Amino acid sequence: MSILLMPRAEEFAARTAIIAPEGEFSYRQLLDASARVASFLLNGAPDLQERPVAFIAPPGFQYVALQWGIWRAGGIAVPLSLFHPRPELEYVLDDTTPAVVLAHADFADRVEPLAAARGLRFGLADAALKHPAGPLPAVAPERQAMILYTSGTTGKPKGVVSTHANIAAQITSLVEAWGWRRDDRILEVLPLHHIHGIVNVISCALWSGAVCEILSRFDAQEVWARLASGELTLFMAVPTIYVKLIDAWEKAAPAERERMSAGCRRLRLMVSGSAALPVPILEKWREISGHVLLERYGMTEIGMALSNSLQGQRYPGCVGQPLPGVEARLMDQGCPVPPGTPGEIEIRGPAVFREYWGKPEETRKSFRDGWFLTGDVAMEENGIYRILGRSSVDIIKTGGYKVSALEIEEVLLTHPGINEVAVVGVADPVWGERVVAALVPKNGASLDTKSLRAWGKERLATYKVPQEAVILKELPRNAMGKVSKPDLKKMIQAAQG
Repeated sequence: MSILLMPRAEEFAARTAIIAPEGEFSYRQLLDASARVASFLLNGAPDLQERPVAFIAPPGFQYVALQWGIWRAGGIAVPLSLFHPRPELEYVLDDTTPAVVLAHADFADRVEPLAAARGLRFGLADAALKHPAGPLPAVAPERQAMILYTSGTTGKPKGVVSTHANIAAQITSLVEAWGWRRDDRILEVLPLHHIHGIVNVISCALWSGAVCEILSRFDAQEVWARLASGELTLFMAVPTIYVKLIDAWEKAAPAERERMSAGCRRLRLMVSGSAALPVPILEKWREISGHVLLERYGMTEIGMALSNSLQGQRYPGCVGQPLPGVEARLMDQGCPVPPGTPGEIEIRGPAVFREYWGKPEETRKSFRDGWFLTGDVAMEENGIYRILGRSSVDIIKTGGYKVSALEIEEVLLTHPGINEVAVVGVADPVWGERVVAALVPKNGASLDTKSLRAWGKERLATYKVPQEAVILKELPRNAMGKVSKPDLKKMIQAAQG
């Protein structure tokens, strides 16, 4: 049993690992539960041999036990989003053809019919957790461990395949850079189909022998209650969450505000990532909590790559320097750029993913001489990186999620009242970017934001549904007839002042 977190967990067996809606669990209980899940998945076979296993469970102990069980059986963990509607769940199942589909009882009605229609083996999490433990395979670090779906410029999400060695490199880099230790205690409030929650929070905590408290969902009052308790040492979130926490603090009574702020000051580290952190939000949070939020930069394909310093100066609006084990460079058309000049970030190192699932050509195009081409543009001065934006206007970062404008457009064009559509991200102080759809209606069609959002929520994850619809007679185009999204964004921003 050479993989990842399991030998580490044996060292911490008697310590508390997880506090979740289901209760409090030790590392030994997590190891035992994941062994039962692994045996259920194997069903008498010696090894899953890197077959995908899709699973869906709310944040909590069961989620972690299922994920670890898949790894220990030799499978590839494919976490399904709690927020995805049927078409997006179907897409992942069709793309991976999993050996098994596992579901928490609360989600069985959503997932079991999809598995049955595809002839896939289905299992309930409760049954897996009660299965007798049996012999488990030895799993080498080089084997595939996880597929996380991320939007790309081709429209449909791509499955990012990471090995056990990739994940271990991501974890150890952050443990070193951010000073993780066994007496840490972190609150997990992030979605668990996303690398931020899976690796940065849960996996780093469990690697270190720390306690991970998991909330079933984000609730500003509940989060503030834990921050104010003084029991936590770390907290990690996206800018949108900090905006909501600031709002809750401002609405509290003066005495309560002081208690909330005092609790924050007892934490040793607070991190913001997954989207750009507006400097006014950073300054307001410093005023409230005493913390200069540590900003970092990463993505599903590379884990975390750049980070401000744990102990040294942090630079607002910047994402710091390469993390341990990470090589970074800025390039323009294959050539290095001088300091102070924009260039595309390229990353190399053991944390970088193996491939896009079933997409060898897209994988090949994403690398140059072993360097991963992130598509993000930055400037570097005195060793400090500042992110300038995407090299593609078709990727939108909203509320910590990366979504594809092309994917959303493809869905919106199935609406009976839409003739043409272009989707863009417009700067927003809360969401980083908000998703805006510019629509040219069909003759006689009546379209508005409210009805479009209701229609979209049946077909897209909520965070992908346009937050605003702009009705136009025609879309701005260039001389080649292609929609000019930079011009469209300027039109929308000018109209909104």
